[in-house]
Amino acid sequence: MIFSCVMGYLVYLSQKPIVLEFGMFVGSNWDVANANSYVIIDKVIEQFEKEHPGVTVHYTSGIRKSDYSEWFAQKVLKGEMPDVAMILSDDFDQLVSLGVLQNLDELSKKDRSFEPSKFYQSALKIGSYEGGQYALPYEIVPMLMFVNKSLLNDEGFMVPEENWTWDDLYEICSKITKDTDNDGRIDQFGTYNYGWSEAVYANGEKLFNEDGSEVYFTDKKVIDSIKFLKKLTELNKGVKVTQNDFDAGNVAFMPLSFAEYRTYKAYPYKIKKYSTFKWDCITMPSGESGDNLSEVSALLMGISSHSKHKKLAWELLKMFTYNEAFQMDIFRYSQGASALKAVTNSKEAEQILSEDTDDRERVIDTRLLHNVIENGVITPKFPQYRQIMALAGGEVDKILSDEKDVESTLKITQRTVESLIQK
Repeated sequence: MIFSCVMGYLVYLSQKPIVLEFGMFVGSNWDVANANSYVIIDKVIEQFEKEHPGVTVHYTSGIRKSDYSEWFAQKVLKGEMPDVAMILSDDFDQLVSLGVLQNLDELSKKDRSFEPSKFYQSALKIGSYEGGQYALPYEIVPMLMFVNKSLLNDEGFMVPEENWTWDDLYEICSKITKDTDNDGRIDQFGTYNYGWSEAVYANGEKLFNEDGSEVYFTDKKVIDSIKFLKKLTELNKGVKVTQNDFDAGNVAFMPLSFAEYRTYKAYPYKIKKYSTFKWDCITMPSGESGDNLSEVSALLMGISSHSKHKKLAWELLKMFTYNEAFQMDIFRYSQGASALKAVTNSKEAEQILSEDTDDRERVIDTRLLHNVIENGVITPKFPQYRQIMALAGGEVDKILSDEKDVESTLKITQRTVESLIQK
């Protein structure tokens, strides 16, 4: 009797459905409109459940990105972290240090079907921490340079080539920055929001090493980058360029994420923004000591270190991030690019990008996109990063407004930053 009861209970357990919890937020990771938040998610889950009878994937709908970190933290505190979840870049290093994200190295090494080399290495690094892989990139977005083609054409300039330089940028800006209505105030400008980090990356340098233990503010390449930015800013003769200036078509260049490019190149948002002039996106200009490089960001996905179903969680994570068919859907239903090289660098991706674009306009070259991502710069991972960048950015602003000297200000800022990091 006891034996039959035990056997019956074991049979019940074996037949009891397994539920995998998936953590996600609604909307875009890139702060642009996205009406298709659930399309890819639901397609992946449907396919996963079809391939794994007896397994159900559940998620909580309606969580906004702005609320996701708090929601996720509460789940962690309660010991209810989802088996698989989207991981915001700002939360990644803290979640790893708390030990709640599974190191994926053992799972990936045991899986002969998984080849890390299929990912862009820049994107893969975003999910790594101190030599271990703790998350995989689900969607990636590089920074590009927005070009107002109409303004350049009116001033007698062609859109720069992909390998353009600071010299090219300065030459164009110096000739188009002017007072067009002769009221004594400059009202046409070269750049808006082209900042010191963009300049530093394109000049072959970084501001920190990966864990923040080394600061490079006094490196010659950084100093040269700030000096170039100051030279560029001086063209405006003290006039502060605004978003309104840009929206009105009075600025030639502005850094723009690939997600914004996709959103505002397509209908219906195309007719709501930047519709009064023709525009495109190209690489960032290279500095004297660098290349046409820019920052790459990613929406990550990871596995709970406390998941009771890690093998299934790994299979679900792979279906989201490693399945080429579903990764192609990133181009169809989202605003980013796939972290898989074969997907982003494909003719199919290029065709999808062209579908909502005006036939008369050039579609961004997937080869250009491939190169920008492949060589992309990623931000370091340490807790005070954003606080320190805000502090340092304020000091750079003072340099650009002629309040402070370049070298001495960067030396003082470096000492301040080093003391903050060591606390």
